[in-house]
Amino acid sequence: MTITAPSPQTTGESSSTVTRGTALIVFASVCFGTSGPLVKPTMDAGLSPQQVASFRIALAAVLLLGFVGLTRPALLKVPRAALPLLFGYGLVGVAAVQLLYFAAVSRIPIGVAMLLEFTSPVLVALWVRFVRRVVLPPRMWVGTALTLVGLALVAEVWQGLRLDALGLLFGVGAALCAAAYFLVGGRAVGALPALGLVTWGMVIGAVVIGVIAPPWSLPGEVLGADAAFGGWQVPVWVLLVTCAVVSTAVAYLLSINSMRFLPANVVSVIAVVEPIVATVLAWLVLGQELSAAQVVGAVVLLAGATVVQLASRRPVVPGDALIPE
Repeated sequence: MTITAPSPQTTGESSSTVTRGTALIVFASVCFGTSGPLVKPTMDAGLSPQQVASFRIALAAVLLLGFVGLTRPALLKVPRAALPLLFGYGLVGVAAVQLLYFAAVSRIPIGVAMLLEFTSPVLVALWVRFVRRVVLPPRMWVGTALTLVGLALVAEVWQGLRLDALGLLFGVGAALCAAAYFLVGGRAVGALPALGLVTWGMVIGAVVIGVIAPPWSLPGEVLGADAAFGGWQVPVWVLLVTCAVVSTAVAYLLSINSMRFLPANVVSVIAVVEPIVATVLAWLVLGQELSAAQVVGAVVLLAGATVVQLASRRPVVPGDALIPE
């Protein structure tokens, strides 16, 4: 049997594809990771988590709807049969997960809130095993055990749960909603283009949270006030707009496009950059530090989540699955 080596052109194209996809998801994860450090000062200035989430999602929805409507309007068509999945995705995967994450950030360190949210792969695995009754590989349980140990270290449970209990509950709620995001979104992406799904998901999320906290009801005196951001005093509205543009609209667009070049399991592993970025930025800009035990716990938790992600996902071709949260 003769084995023919791939041509240099083919090898170059493959390498270029991997490099492009990796760059896209790394930049997307960096953008996602900036949300906590950007909005924490706005909540310290007087805004509620509901108001912050409402403004962020509403502006991102307008930007995405305008972008897709002008460039690829056909992607906005929604079959009637896909409406229930779309509404579930927008309600839970967009509105609830961001609302709970910001509520957690308002009470506990940003890095801890992000780490809690990254336990969602374990929750998805448990759903698949005990609800769908799918037999999972042994390394799935190894990853689950690592994640739980890491979570215990991050929460420092031996010291009587030093972190705010309600903040931890909000973080766990965000993880549950993030898990639902994957489960619902995994089905919805089969019926809708990913970009159209994310755009309408943002619109639905904006409407839902807008009922609780209309974005136009944000107090003008707070929006115009300055908030401490590192060594600078930055207007609250600038931080909110930056979060909506960079941490939401741009982040989602970059992560969607990464799926054109990389398999979903590779994307999900590279996405662990997000909590690292959030934690480092919270330390540099806001002075939020983690103890040595929490840093070790973060590494163990992310390692466990990565093992779960690798064990639970079959190999897929680029474009087969939805973007990560």
